Amino acid sequence: MDDLERQVRASFDRSGNDRFRMLMQSLTAHLHAFLWENDVTIEEWYAGVDFLTRTGRTCSETRQEFVLLSDVLGASMLVEVLAEGRGEGVGATERTVLGPFHMTTSPERELGSSIAGDAAGERLLVYGRVSDTAGGALPSATVDVWQANGEGYYDVQLPDVVPQGSGRGLFTTNSAGWFYFETVVPAPYPIPSDGPVGELLAAASRPVYRPAHIHFQVSAAGCRELTTHIFLADSPHLDSDAVFAVRPGLVRQRQAVDGDRGDLADLVVDPDGPPVPSGAEALRVDLVLALDAQATSRRSA
Repeated sequence: MDDLERQVRASFDRSGNDRFRMLMQSLTAHLHAFLWENDVTIEEWYAGVDFLTRTGRTCSETRQEFVLLSDVLGASMLVEVLAEGRGEGVGATERTVLGPFHMTTSPERELGSSIAGDAAGERLLVYGRVSDTAGGALPSATVDVWQANGEGYYDVQLPDVVPQGSGRGLFTTNSAGWFYFETVVPAPYPIPSDGPVGELLAAASRPVYRPAHIHFQVSAAGCRELTTHIFLADSPHLDSDAVFAVRPGLVRQRQAVDGDRGDLADLVVDPDGPPVPSGAEALRVDLVLALDAQATSRRSA
């Protein structure tokens, strides 16, 4: 450790927050090591400062360029994996990144309703059961859903074309822990490439596409909140996701459905729900949440 690094690290000694002090001193050590090891020039350093400045300026109420940067560097995914390693998700559905498009509140919707509105595309019934790691169903769980449309756009990307709230829905599970809604099959899409993060990927000749997926954020009393995606098994780009978020356990296959909901023998939901149009497809998504007590006991072990 050189004198400069020692001085900077010592400047955090007076912090009364032990965790903050540890993180800042560790960050200082790694940052100084990076500069030493790579003999970073003044021009290179200020190019980096300019990049981060432009990243911040690109952010808005409907765009989060810093989250996108975290995603493409694999940092967002690593934080999710670390959370699982601390016991915050043992036995639960695998976590993955939040992504940069959870930028607006999803509209509350009734079970069985459509989140797609009049969006064009192949119709899809999404259904599943929310439970905890002890196997108990979770009635009244909140299931927040958001996705791209059949052309690969989120509502916040085309506010003058796509109605706000399209592709989004906030559902409450029924007494047996089930949720179900209709939508369109989401398309794969390129991440926004008209900003600093796009420049970074272009300079590295990296792929920019994400495979087709639906986002879920699920919460229930007594459980850890779950943030995840479900990826469509027939989508391209599963092996080259621009944000490294694909996990084998999150890939699901669609199934063909004809007639009404009775054709889905494993779908125990409200029989008064809307019928499935002939020729539609269904995607089963069971979601398992870790119990709060489970995460707490593992952290203290």
